[in-house]
Amino acid sequence: MILMVTFFMVLLFWEHELSDEVTMLTLEHLHVDYPRNDASVRYCNFMITQRVIKDPDHTCKKEHVFIHERPRKINSICTSPKKVACQNHSTIFCFQSETKFKMTVCQLIEGTRYPACRYHISPMEGFVLVTCDDFGPVHFQGYVD
Repeated sequence: MILMVTFFMVLLFWEHELSDEVTMLTLEHLHVDYPRNDASVRYCNFMITQRVIKDPDHTCKKEHVFIHERPRKINSICTSPKKVACQNHSTIFCFQSETKFKMTVCQLIEGTRYPACRYHISPMEGFVLVTCDDFGPVHFQGYVD
């Protein structure tokens, strides 16, 4: 009986951990900040730590982009006629936004292991590139000035 209860608890914990991991990997969680957070001076450091953004091997990401636009407008990129080859993926197509979006580019300036990462903040506007599935944007692939 104790073994069965222990097994059930492990399964319950494992299922919860998997669902948290999937939630954390959505494009909206990783890249959308609308309306833009008020943490102005250390915006990148705050956002990257708050959202636990790191490479799979727990190192600091060299660059990360936050898009400051309504999720509905980002979802509409998938209906854009501007379909281009994704960078570094010759067989995958990206959809490019028809208008420029406000973004913040966070560039790593110090640190190697998460969470000891420090970033430089660069506000900019650019065309957003995403991959899509039947439900909308799946992965942020980059931007074009």
